[in-house]
Amino acid sequence: MRKLSLPFLLFFFVYSIVFGEEKKFTILHTSDEHSTLSPIPLTDYKKDQSNSTLGGFARWATKVKEIRAQKGDEPVLLLSSGDIMGGSPFAWLILEKKSHEIEIMQKIGYQAMTIGNHEFDYGPNILAEYLARAGYADGQPELSIIISNLNIPDTLALKKINLLPSKIYTLGNGVKIGIFGIQGKSAFSLAPAAGDVTIFDQYEIGNKTVEALKKQGADVIVMLSHSGIDEDKIMAKKIKGIDIILGGHDHINTPQPLKVNNTIIFHPDYYLRHFGQLEFAYNTETKKTQLINERNGTEALQPLNSDIPEDSTIAAIIQTATDELNAFLTTYTNGRFNFIDSTVIESNFDVVKEEEYKETTIGNFVADAMRLEGSKIIGDRIDIAIQGNGVIRGDILTGKLDSTKGKFSLFDMLTLTGLGAGPDQSAGYPMVSCYLTEKEIFNVLEVTAMMSQVYGDNFFLQVSGLKYTYDPGKSLWGKIPFLGTPIPATMAVKSVFLYTGNGLQDDSENYIKLQRDGDRLFHVVTDYYLAKFLPMVGEVLPKLEISFKDKNRNKKTLDECVVHQEDGKEFKVWQALSMYAQELKQMPTIYKETQKRITKEEGIPLKVWTITGLIVLLLLIIIGGRKFKNRKKKV
Repeated sequence: MRKLSLPFLLFFFVYSIVFGEEKKFTILHTSDEHSTLSPIPLTDYKKDQSNSTLGGFARWATKVKEIRAQKGDEPVLLLSSGDIMGGSPFAWLILEKKSHEIEIMQKIGYQAMTIGNHEFDYGPNILAEYLARAGYADGQPELSIIISNLNIPDTLALKKINLLPSKIYTLGNGVKIGIFGIQGKSAFSLAPAAGDVTIFDQYEIGNKTVEALKKQGADVIVMLSHSGIDEDKIMAKKIKGIDIILGGHDHINTPQPLKVNNTIIFHPDYYLRHFGQLEFAYNTETKKTQLINERNGTEALQPLNSDIPEDSTIAAIIQTATDELNAFLTTYTNGRFNFIDSTVIESNFDVVKEEEYKETTIGNFVADAMRLEGSKIIGDRIDIAIQGNGVIRGDILTGKLDSTKGKFSLFDMLTLTGLGAGPDQSAGYPMVSCYLTEKEIFNVLEVTAMMSQVYGDNFFLQVSGLKYTYDPGKSLWGKIPFLGTPIPATMAVKSVFLYTGNGLQDDSENYIKLQRDGDRLFHVVTDYYLAKFLPMVGEVLPKLEISFKDKNRNKKTLDECVVHQEDGKEFKVWQALSMYAQELKQMPTIYKETQKRITKEEGIPLKVWTITGLIVLLLLIIIGGRKFKNRKKKV
């Protein structure tokens, strides 16, 4: 081996002093894994055959090992931005006292993760038990859980779990990476089961934490954010000193990382469909961190596809989880459903969510299943079913392989509406049954029109058993300047018609018009999650009061409205869908297109009139003030 000459060594030494040394490191990033242990859609998953499925922790384990081997001595950090649970039916095993998601992540070698809103799907006590089983009650596993702005009361078991507000990782090349975690306001607003847990202001906590990490010697500041891209952009501006934001929550991906206020922002997709491979160079002289993916010819966002072989150790754990899930299904459904990979329905077309804030074919399918299957369980006609977009988690995408063409698996059907739990703490949100007056039905539609304007598409309703016309621009007068507080108008819903026919809703003349202030009672079903929100608005705005009742007008609590089966078990939304699909066998062509159940007729938004009125008022004040001054001068 040739020795380096003294002049070269002197040149390199001087160059390093003047221009600084580049120290490289790589971050592998995932988010919103949502208990998706296996590749999806499961309908097309074939372990030893090329297919179009994406994701799967066994593939991911192989890929992580491969990248770490390629990088050699270059440090590699593996991080997650939260929502590791909730969504896939595998999450149901958490209620069976399993912690597969985080235990798999520990084995793969994740170093840090933050907490997302879906970590609270089963409440803070179940989360504490879940983490305790994975070693966080007695110690601090190598996978650190970092969350900076959770406010956990001392009375909760979660307080005794070893969650970290921040942590500094000293890499093999000497670079110190300071990591902190934030759950954003919009994400936390979708965690109703969080109970007494609250969040501190993310901007105040963020600035204090960054300052503290820098005082502790951190060279690079990384924020693991479960907040959504919009809040991430704001935090990049309001929290000084963040070098990298690794985000999640709103299920988007950024093939090219964004740069806001010198902060790099990256989102890696969801369900492990893609992962982030971000390559950096830290300059010891300038103290700047540069993204060098383009220089290295490395894609920042990469697919986790069937080209990647599965790690046998992780695959064995997933097979165990699959057997456990099959056993749970057999027991809960009394043997009606036994295997998650079985075909539940066949179709010549896909049933999908085409756009946000609109009626969708998948929304119609879900709402119809709730109305028609709920009627069979309850034994009474259900007039209306409503379901929010936020808990419809996908589409019915049939198989594309020769062996699966036109088929749709039970697992993929369960994933559509598998979130949450009911009062009995069993898997999935149960259906809720109550009677509402015509006026309250109008109120429900007004509330959701308003909430979808304020909180987004999650609260846009899909319906069965009625059709209605609305103007979204007339749900709010606007927002109070500087505060951003919405001013409800409750003028969005223009007309509502109830379907009086039997079976599937059609375009016949079997409709009656509902009266805005009518007192007739109608039977309504929704799910436990949405039902929690609806009465809350009436507490603030009495005009929009909604109270659950039985057919005799006696008021009922939410838990009293939960639908139960003959064996006493809660009747879940996922059951309604699976039973409906199984009974149909073949997808009806009615779901090829939407049915004009929801018609949007937009006029001039009320906020335009509000702004116009304020401008006119301001002009009148100015003119009046000038006239007063002129009169004063004449005097």
